[in-house]
Amino acid sequence: MALTKEIMGGRLIDGPSFVTTSRMFMNQRLGMVKKNQFLVRPVLVPLQQIRRQEQVRRVVKGPPVAVISEDIIKANNNTSLPVKAVKFKVRALVTVRNKHKEDLKETIVKQLDALTDNIIGRNVVLELISTEVDPKSKEPKRSKKAALRDWSKKSNIKAERVHYTAELTVDSDFGVPGAITVSNKHQQEFFLETITIDGFACGPVHFPCNSWVQSKKDHPAERIFFSNKPYLPSETPAGLKALRDKELSNLRGDGKGVRKMSDRIYDFDVYNDLGNPDKGNHLVRPRLGGKAIPYPRRCRTGRLPMDSDINAESRVEKPTPLYVPRDEQFEESKQITFSNGRLRAVLHTLIPAIKASISADNQDFSSFSDIGVLYKEGLLLKVGLQDEIWKNLPLLKAVNKIQESGEGQLKYDTPKILSRDKLAWLRDDEFARETVSGINPVSIERLRVFPPRSSLDPEIYGPLESALKEEHILGHLNGLSVSQALEENKLFMIDYHDIYLPFLDRINALDGRKAYATRTIFFLTPLGTLKPVAIELSLPPAGPNSRSKRVVTPPVDATGSWIWQLAKAHVCSNDASVHQLVHHWLRTHASLEPFILAAHRQLSAMHPIFKLLDPHMRYTLEINALARQNLINGDGVIESCFTPGQYSMEISAAAYKNFWRFDKESLHADLIRRGMAVPDPTQPHGLKLLLEDYPYAQDGLLIWSAIENWVRTYVEHYYPDSSIVCNDKELQAWYSESVNVGHFDLRDADWWPKLATSDDLIWILTVLIWLASAQHAALNFGQYPYGGYVPNRPTLMRRLIPEENDPEYANFLADPQKYFLLALPNVLQGTKLMAVIDTLSTHSPDEEYIGERQQPSIWTGDAEMIEAFYDFSAEIQQIEQEINRRNADPSLKHRCGAGVLPYELLAPSSGPGVTCRGVPNSVTI
Repeated sequence: MALTKEIMGGRLIDGPSFVTTSRMFMNQRLGMVKKNQFLVRPVLVPLQQIRRQEQVRRVVKGPPVAVISEDIIKANNNTSLPVKAVKFKVRALVTVRNKHKEDLKETIVKQLDALTDNIIGRNVVLELISTEVDPKSKEPKRSKKAALRDWSKKSNIKAERVHYTAELTVDSDFGVPGAITVSNKHQQEFFLETITIDGFACGPVHFPCNSWVQSKKDHPAERIFFSNKPYLPSETPAGLKALRDKELSNLRGDGKGVRKMSDRIYDFDVYNDLGNPDKGNHLVRPRLGGKAIPYPRRCRTGRLPMDSDINAESRVEKPTPLYVPRDEQFEESKQITFSNGRLRAVLHTLIPAIKASISADNQDFSSFSDIGVLYKEGLLLKVGLQDEIWKNLPLLKAVNKIQESGEGQLKYDTPKILSRDKLAWLRDDEFARETVSGINPVSIERLRVFPPRSSLDPEIYGPLESALKEEHILGHLNGLSVSQALEENKLFMIDYHDIYLPFLDRINALDGRKAYATRTIFFLTPLGTLKPVAIELSLPPAGPNSRSKRVVTPPVDATGSWIWQLAKAHVCSNDASVHQLVHHWLRTHASLEPFILAAHRQLSAMHPIFKLLDPHMRYTLEINALARQNLINGDGVIESCFTPGQYSMEISAAAYKNFWRFDKESLHADLIRRGMAVPDPTQPHGLKLLLEDYPYAQDGLLIWSAIENWVRTYVEHYYPDSSIVCNDKELQAWYSESVNVGHFDLRDADWWPKLATSDDLIWILTVLIWLASAQHAALNFGQYPYGGYVPNRPTLMRRLIPEENDPEYANFLADPQKYFLLALPNVLQGTKLMAVIDTLSTHSPDEEYIGERQQPSIWTGDAEMIEAFYDFSAEIQQIEQEINRRNADPSLKHRCGAGVLPYELLAPSSGPGVTCRGVPNSVTI
């Protein structure tokens, strides 16, 4: 004992209040002390004096090492002395996030866990793992296992975060800590946020966890967490190689069995769960994914098949949740905002109340003032026996007040489109403006050929010549001929002819659904603004002599004005469906899911590319699962409130087969494909916009450039040579699985980008981050601000435009306003949609916006990349200032002017709620 005291310089090493520290000696690559090289003479200092560096600018470059004194180095040349590894203690600081609310069962189990933790040792146990392998056992060096302290004492703490400690004993030749295992012997899961290890010479070693740790009774295996130091697969230290492979194997699973909500398994499946044939033929829906109907893959749940169709997966109806891996599920504040709060309230309580409140003779809006009443006075709901449910309805702003009589008042927020000019929706300039700065700015294209041409098969769909003639538009071109307007890039178009026409016979056969396949021509005025000059309305030919096409032009009389308004409404209905089913759902939700699944299956948490992508994958699997359950399913919100009805997802699938191409998903490629820009190396972003006042493109190019610069800095740091990209087995497996499994039906397309160089990787990653962040934000968060007023953006039309020889024409002439309102969604359809898109346009309080990250100073152990991320964040803030400046520029008339809404959908920051601005990192809603 005396000798031990002399060697240790004082108190015995196993004392609980001290750890060893001094200057570190590190091997050039791994910082490990070689066995049989030095004498051990650590120096003790109080634990309280250990520095806890959290700020990036004080991060010490280089890996941490076990604490070794200068005497070791001095003894370097004296190899005759025997070497004996001495044990010392390091401290783990563990941060656990509490739930805000617990049900009775959770409270009881929590108290039971506290009791058993204290009395019989059913506790949470940690074990630290080195990057080194023990030369004798050939296994990674490990600390002694240690339990978290004071779990029972802290069980009643109500703070959001609770900190626990544990003391871990390691040998002095332990080396660099690279992983830690956590074993939860309690009955209940807990959310582990971070673990920080104090006691190594370089300062704290961080383990960002952000994960639910399940009880051993449910998941016997220990959880593995890696430190924040990134490693490419080829650079993985020997002590972590097996753990790296084991963790990925755990996440992949075996592709068998029904998934439990506590599982962490990522796998692929087709969309065979949208219908419910067990409830009747009216809910039969085709399988999406496969040779017949190509579609991206979704997350596998393994549920049993339907009784009536073994190829259809059984439905899980609300409020029972669909499986997604445990760490993909919404955190509590998000659940309150969305899944357990507003949307579920809408779908479970509000909508049945609306149905019961609307009598048979009160199903249609009788005047525009009826719609205005929804914002001023609200929709009177006869709640009756649902009174107690109603009082607890967490619908936030939607429920204005509860009356003692038992009648609830549902009052909608005034949509932003009405906030500055209540009649803006009627004007042609607003109709045109929204094509470049509204909720769907990605359909407009430059008209390159007049009349426009179809690519459909004429043998199937009949003569496809456009009905548009030069005389239809010539008087609206400011004195230009059509050929001059084309040459000067003055003509633009929104073309829904080919995507809609194949479905029109089936859509128009549905009860209460009527649609055209529309084309709209716009002229760029000398003021730099767009104006509509013609709308072509097409129906499938009923016979060789049938009039299946008509052209409507700006009106010159009263009757023409109402026909023009109806034509614009049909264009908006087409636009709403294509926006929702193609640009929004397919391009930013469904097409990203395979890349996310493959990332978790093939990229280790240690991989630098996983660390880069991690914030851009948050919540996407969960929101997609909720969409399959509530929104895109048979008889769901989309089918109920959008014109295509039960054929909605088939339209989405047709777009995937005929339109979607990953190589065209970059902002630059998309703008060029639509003819809205041409390459120009003299321009700041390498593009020249042919429509200069195009807010989505102008602001989008700023954000794209910032993302690309950040990704380039990051990728070139880890892949200075393209051979490293080719030889990175995890990276290649991720991209290969994303394409060949996740997008199986299109895997043989020749347009898939290769992944062979650093530039290839930069482009692929920039596209994915762009789609998940800015592209989704531009397409999502304006839904209620623009669509919350039904006449501005009707998602469903119930009447065609009457011709002079139609029986309905006389009714139209007698009361055109009534006819117009009868063509729009009815009260139930309109209010249902308003309630849902209000929810879908809402930012939750825990939103993470572009330029932000959880634990910004420790998400990686690479100090240089943390600095680069702060530079990226600063650039995002500068972009926001530039967007604010543009929105105040009166020369930019598509975003500034009397009654004109500023374009803020790509303004990076936002507060919670419906704000019509903000760019979250990921697809979270």
